[in-house]
Amino acid sequence: MNGSANNRNGQATVEQALARLKFKPRELEPGHVWLAGAGPGDPGCLTLEVLAALGQCDALVYDALVSPDVVAVAEGAELFYAGKRGGQPSMKQDNITALLVRLAREGRRVVRLKGGDPYIFGRGGEEALALAREAIPFRVLSGLTSGLSALAATGIPATMRGINKAVILATGHAAGTDDDLDWAAIARTGQPVVVYMGMANLPRIAASLLEGGLAPSTPAAVIVSATTPQERTVVATLATIAEEAAAAGLASPALIVVGGIVAMRAALAGGT
Repeated sequence: MNGSANNRNGQATVEQALARLKFKPRELEPGHVWLAGAGPGDPGCLTLEVLAALGQCDALVYDALVSPDVVAVAEGAELFYAGKRGGQPSMKQDNITALLVRLAREGRRVVRLKGGDPYIFGRGGEEALALAREAIPFRVLSGLTSGLSALAATGIPATMRGINKAVILATGHAAGTDDDLDWAAIARTGQPVVVYMGMANLPRIAASLLEGGLAPSTPAAVIVSATTPQERTVVATLATIAEEAAAAGLASPALIVVGGIVAMRAALAGGT
């Protein structure tokens, strides 16, 4: 091998690897909107399609959980912040949708960038439906959903033979309201549950799962800012997780994980 083909460690560069892949991104055309997922936070979690889309757009509508480093990839694009954070002033969903429609009708190349995956608790389905109704051409670019990639990043396998046969992804923002989930039914499945947007209601969610029949000793964890330098994880039991997360000062954005898979984190400690 000659030196021009490899770096000093004898390994292919990222550029060389991409060339071997022969990846040819689709063209983002004027008047089109691409709904894209930025993954859990680390720019390394971006897919090639999302990276290519960011390089083409001239209008970027992005959420609060998208890192500044990822936003910076859309160099030269006009930026529109549309973050929605619980308990804080946020742009209304109808206004976000209207913005996407307006930008598309102006002939802009639009990327709507969300944390995680746009179709997993990201309201991507609502926005896609609105675009379809307005006859705006759109495309959905998947991202790594935080509910699974955060587990991997912190040493918790989402599935483990002998422990679970399913994983339940749930939202916790409606806990205690008429729109709440049947947590007792979830508990009866015996399968791990990953809860998005549940930190404010963690004590209520934990109590509901206990009332549904889960043992107080069931392993549980709270993962904050997964894959980023601010990542923190607290592991406890279902009976104590709310108290221990509060004592550690954990706050959103966070994921709550309840089930036997959490116990694997200790067994797998030492992985790189």
